[in-house]
Amino acid sequence: MLNTYSRTLSCGTLKVTPTGGTIALDELFDVAERRNPKRAFLFVSKVLGRHIPVKPSVMRAVYQQLAALFPACDQGPVLFIGMAETAVGFGAGVFDEVRGSVSDPVYLTSTRHPVEGGELLCEFKENHSHATDHLIYLPQDAELRRRVLEAKTVVLIDDEATTGNTFINLLQALQQDAGLHNIARAITVTLTDWSGDALAQRSPIPIQYVSLVQGDWHWEKNPEAPVPVMPAVNVTATGSVPITGKQSWGRLGISSPSADLGRDVQTHPGEKLLVLGSSEFVWEPFLLAERLEKQGAEVKFSSTTRSPIATGFAIQSAIAFGDNYGLGIPNFVYNVAHQQFDRILLCIETPAASVDPALIEALKQVAPSVEVVCYE
Repeated sequence: MLNTYSRTLSCGTLKVTPTGGTIALDELFDVAERRNPKRAFLFVSKVLGRHIPVKPSVMRAVYQQLAALFPACDQGPVLFIGMAETAVGFGAGVFDEVRGSVSDPVYLTSTRHPVEGGELLCEFKENHSHATDHLIYLPQDAELRRRVLEAKTVVLIDDEATTGNTFINLLQALQQDAGLHNIARAITVTLTDWSGDALAQRSPIPIQYVSLVQGDWHWEKNPEAPVPVMPAVNVTATGSVPITGKQSWGRLGISSPSADLGRDVQTHPGEKLLVLGSSEFVWEPFLLAERLEKQGAEVKFSSTTRSPIATGFAIQSAIAFGDNYGLGIPNFVYNVAHQQFDRILLCIETPAASVDPALIEALKQVAPSVEVVCYE
């Protein structure tokens, strides 16, 4: 029997009561405090590789566990959508494990980085987020474009579903704004699903759920806690720095991974490596981390993020620095500064010179060797 999970934060108490699943809640996540007045708490995944460094093999095993739960899907094309920024890599991993068993698969991510010359498919809101606006672009490849426009099944992927509102917003945007009228079925894939039957009650089409754990949550606010001040990260815009990396991981659609980032990077058994993705650019960096782990290195994977989280509880340390897209917003690396590695590989989709020197200096306190990996 799974036990109730309870955490008392400075701003209130969160209780989660599991209703299904076979994994203990504290194996999947811990909780932290958001620097966000809309929602004061955050589920911080222990297996996602975003806010807590994780072995690539652990992440891959999670993708495989979810793929084993995926329902039979004979209505294609099948459009998979991973949610920016937290679930773009997670979505790609699930897609990678499922794509061979469905008809005409295509993977897209939402993005907060407008694509110059790209054709917008739709946009939608994630109302509780620190960055509410999401954009989805049509692939430029003709076949992938056809799969999107003719999709009969849509798979919506996020790290967790709390209320289901964001999924509903996306479904409405796909059907009403993007005109994807062939979609007759939806499947949600999450690590943890706290939304109950809220989605089924509001979805205009039949919907199925895939998750490792299901449950109900209750938040009891501390009325005396100060309202957190959120940094200005709610930006969906083109920055002053060009995106020079290959769009081979989801923003413009993929049918299979390229796995071509850092081909010259090698390691040796026992080397303690940290591979850092950046913002939405995490799938190709993950594949690099996975390759290096298979060579025998002790590899952890994590990523930079714009998500503002207070230190304490699940967040043991934080590094703050300027973003590499020229947006002028703060970015963060969590749970790295208190660790030690032999080498850190920072993977970016912008030119190497776009990295804030403050980030490099902070990472050099953690590892004697810090390398920037990009497609230049």
